[in-house]
Amino acid sequence: MKSKFWNFIFWLVIAAAFIGPGTVTAAASAGATYQYQLLWALLFSTLACAVLQEAAARVAIVSGNGLGAAIQQKYKSNGLVWFIAIAVFLGCAAYEAGNILGAISGLALTVTGIPKWVFTLIIVAVAGGVLYTGKISSVANAMGIVVAIMGLAFLYAAFNVKFDASAFFQGLLIPKINERNAILTLGLVGTTIVPYNIFLGSGLAKGQSIKQMRSGMIPSIILGGVISMAVLVVGTAIVGEFGFVNLFDQLTADHGRFMGVVFAIGLFAAGFTSSITAALAGAITINSAQKHPSETNNWKFQRIWILVLITGLTFGVSGIKPIPVIILAQAANGFILPLLAFLLWQMVNDRGTMKDNINGLLLNVFMGVTVFVTAMLGFINVFKAIFSALGEQFTFQGTTQILILALAAITLVFGIFKIRKEK
Repeated sequence: MKSKFWNFIFWLVIAAAFIGPGTVTAAASAGATYQYQLLWALLFSTLACAVLQEAAARVAIVSGNGLGAAIQQKYKSNGLVWFIAIAVFLGCAAYEAGNILGAISGLALTVTGIPKWVFTLIIVAVAGGVLYTGKISSVANAMGIVVAIMGLAFLYAAFNVKFDASAFFQGLLIPKINERNAILTLGLVGTTIVPYNIFLGSGLAKGQSIKQMRSGMIPSIILGGVISMAVLVVGTAIVGEFGFVNLFDQLTADHGRFMGVVFAIGLFAAGFTSSITAALAGAITINSAQKHPSETNNWKFQRIWILVLITGLTFGVSGIKPIPVIILAQAANGFILPLLAFLLWQMVNDRGTMKDNINGLLLNVFMGVTVFVTAMLGFINVFKAIFSALGEQFTFQGTTQILILALAAITLVFGIFKIRKEK
């Protein structure tokens, strides 16, 4: 039981990676704007995240390689692996400043009079110290404990706001999507299924059995989904426009200052854990693409996560938003997410790679749906990046809807054809 408990804590690092300031913002905004209506999107994205993360970890365990090396071995393309790895790394670096600023936002809600650059330096220094240990298991366990604190904070806050059980279960089990909530719905899915988490999960699976991995990973991802839902429930308390300060003030006014502090702790923990896991994921991703991967305490490995932290530090202290890098990262990851999902779908159906651990029918159905949705997400991110580069606002309607759905459908049909051909 003790071993299972610590394995669960170890895998909570995946929840730490996808529950960042972006998830808190998206989930709380969904609650503030649509109450419980978009809970189903968090339920779906949690299940889809579990499907992709399990597939990536299973590939790594069976092949004995990191995900990058496994892709290279299967498809005999070093260029493909490096394209994916560099795109994922750009995503880690581009969003690191947001992770750090999210942690600062949590601190700033309760601690005043201290400049943000001081908070930034402290967070980066602590994150660097944690990563410098070089022991992934120790980092994962530390993040698991922080996630547990974050989860308790958000769950406590959720249980203390006004709650409508009937509306909650309707929103959880009955999908509702329209032109007004389409972008936010896909945002909830996109902030849960993140390309660099897939590499992070495959790297963490090293040395574990499939059974051990599943017993730790899947419950931790489900708990991460529950925490995201708790954030959405907390967001329903907002009256007026969403904002961290507005939500803090609303919780304080309705339930006392302690409730506001609880939310601030959760927000800080979300940003802090994501600032560490993003840097670690960037290093694991680049490391897995190399022919001779380095040990985690090796300088070649350390300089990658240091670069991610320095990027976050630079933009965090200066206050400058890395808009061009974010646009590039959005476009690159728009291609990477469906491509990675598609490649994983192929690999877990390949006996040459997986031996006797290939997908069954049910898993293939789940992966097919996941590939379709990630393809939609990916193409939307590409469109958003193109529109942003042109200085225009992206709208999800009319011809754009049809084109994105058509592209996603083609991706799914091509994937099914390839799998049937291989089998």
